[in-house]
Amino acid sequence: MANKILVFLEQRNGQIKKASFEAAKVGADMASSLNGEVEAVVIGNEVAKTERVGNYGISKVTHLKNSELGFYSPSAYKELLNNFISENGFDIFLTANTSLGKDLAPRVSVGLDTSPVMDCVAFNYENGLTATRPVYAGKALLDIKVTSDNKVFTIRPNVFSPGKPGSESANVTVTEVSPTNFGTKVIEEKKAGDKLDVAEANIIVSGGRGWKAAENFSTVEELAGLLGAAVGASRAVVDAGWRPHSEQVGQTGKTVSPNLYIALAISGAIQHLAGMRSSKFIVAVNKDKDAPIFQVADYGIIGDVFEVVPAMIEEIKKAG
Repeated sequence: MANKILVFLEQRNGQIKKASFEAAKVGADMASSLNGEVEAVVIGNEVAKTERVGNYGISKVTHLKNSELGFYSPSAYKELLNNFISENGFDIFLTANTSLGKDLAPRVSVGLDTSPVMDCVAFNYENGLTATRPVYAGKALLDIKVTSDNKVFTIRPNVFSPGKPGSESANVTVTEVSPTNFGTKVIEEKKAGDKLDVAEANIIVSGGRGWKAAENFSTVEELAGLLGAAVGASRAVVDAGWRPHSEQVGQTGKTVSPNLYIALAISGAIQHLAGMRSSKFIVAVNKDKDAPIFQVADYGIIGDVFEVVPAMIEEIKKAG
């Protein structure tokens, strides 16, 4: 088998997303371990600094350019990628497990007559290519060996470190394309300010129903601001209308793996744990000593968030 790997670089507003550099490093390591080749592809109109992917081990990037591809079109992206994969003989397709990646990977898989392995957290190359992904809401890990000729993987953001970037620049080839399938197309994006995306943040401060009211989340926001963190929320908080769905962490929200996850007044329902238990360090504050969140926390404080969090804020201010 050729072991020719294609890494998809996701861009937003012309900027390559952080998770794509992680995917690039995984693709480069995979090519090295399998004695294969690796390239990258990006789709869009104007995309800046694509050559930076060379810092993570990929020397060749193809930019499929079209003025109508400023926004994501599931049907057009699928058409372009399946054609590009077929024409260039790639047999492994790799992308980040972002919202876009989770939508795109299954579509590409259909064209390749295979099934995607989603949300991978590890790869093993000793006896062929085996991928590891969480199952049962993160309670167990499953090793999957794909036997089909074509393989599609998505990787969980913030799990694979891209490492310290090198000084290499990738060779970027810009190819004008004319996709015909625009059956679905994003025509407008609305961004809620300049807040950090929980899916990409290194630190997340999340609040739960124990904050009692939407206005009390100002304390969560203050702590997040001091730490340079993104604000997250439990499903109960989002369902109550206190916070937007874009901040929801959990099985029906976003899956995150930051370096530090601070859970404030979150009991730790299994659906929430499924979205954050792979965080490197977890700190929990809850007045219920039996709250499930303490079972996964590295550090726990049993106490009232209305007393503990203001004290934390004051100490951080003193240290700063």
